[in-house]
Amino acid sequence: MVAYSVIVPILLSAAVSFVAALVATPYFMRFMRNIGITGIDQQKRNKPQIPTSGGMPVVFAFFLGLMTFIALNTFVFGTHADLNLLLAAGLSTFAIALVGFFDDLYVRKTLVMNASAAKEYRVGLKQWQKPLLTLVAAIPLMAVYAGATSMTFPFIGVVQLGWAYPLLLIPLAVVCVSNATNMLAGLNGLEAALMVPPALVVAYWSYRFSNVEGAIIAALGAASLLAFLWFNWHPSRMLPGDSLTYFSGAMFVTAIILGNVEKLGLALFIPWIIEAFLKLRGKFAVRSYGDLQRDGSIKAPYPKIYSLTHVAMKIGQKMKPKWNERQLVLFLVALEFLVIAFAFAMVKVG
Repeated sequence: MVAYSVIVPILLSAAVSFVAALVATPYFMRFMRNIGITGIDQQKRNKPQIPTSGGMPVVFAFFLGLMTFIALNTFVFGTHADLNLLLAAGLSTFAIALVGFFDDLYVRKTLVMNASAAKEYRVGLKQWQKPLLTLVAAIPLMAVYAGATSMTFPFIGVVQLGWAYPLLLIPLAVVCVSNATNMLAGLNGLEAALMVPPALVVAYWSYRFSNVEGAIIAALGAASLLAFLWFNWHPSRMLPGDSLTYFSGAMFVTAIILGNVEKLGLALFIPWIIEAFLKLRGKFAVRSYGDLQRDGSIKAPYPKIYSLTHVAMKIGQKMKPKWNERQLVLFLVALEFLVIAFAFAMVKVG
């Protein structure tokens, strides 16, 4: 385990990210509203238009915290963290968040019906453009040869992957994770609340195994997302947009790579993996959010299940009283805590 002195700059930097997100988000909210980057809060009676692309203040706070850590490391603590890895991780994360921002930025003036029968103004990027752009964003991590080049496989043991790890596995992981996190969304607070617990687990486990860089990235990401929840929790004052979901995925996968905790990260990511297969079942033309009922509960939009949110909605409709949007999010977060418990058990057994 790394020296306890490393905890101080990590906690100070995380505090900077947390405060920066709290302070900066209202300014970004006004800015996004003024330039017309707004979205419809679909599960409210009056369908309000509120600012979207909440990932941008989160990214700003994340980078401010990262620069704070680099400054503290250089001039005060000297933790021997690899700055090349941190800067490469920051560049990849920022680039992927920009992909999400461009997706949020492309809006039309007239209300239309999209492929999932939802009314909205956003056009967004084409489906093939997103994985291609996120693939390009993985280049900084590939260039610095981030992560370990050996992995342990069941029944096989340790396998040396060599150049295949940075050139094949890193870009594959970055593309898959950053795009998968964009699928499990649609409820106030869900996107940020789901990512904070696994990010904190990755931060702890990376620190425990002396992989400071992974701990830093995960801790700063968790702090920024936690602060954004103040504005995104039900009833939301700012929507996350694709900039936040793409940032969350990029931050998470980058922390896993730098922290060399791939097996743990895979277990923690189970909800998003399930979500990707459910969306595939619906040919990626289905929506995660449901239909608001008169009693304030949310009903699943389809008879079949195409999202984990639909699972929560179907369970919630059988409860007395029926679950509202806030309760659905709490159920899904509780599910993620069960996944975390499973991940810890799996890592200890492995």
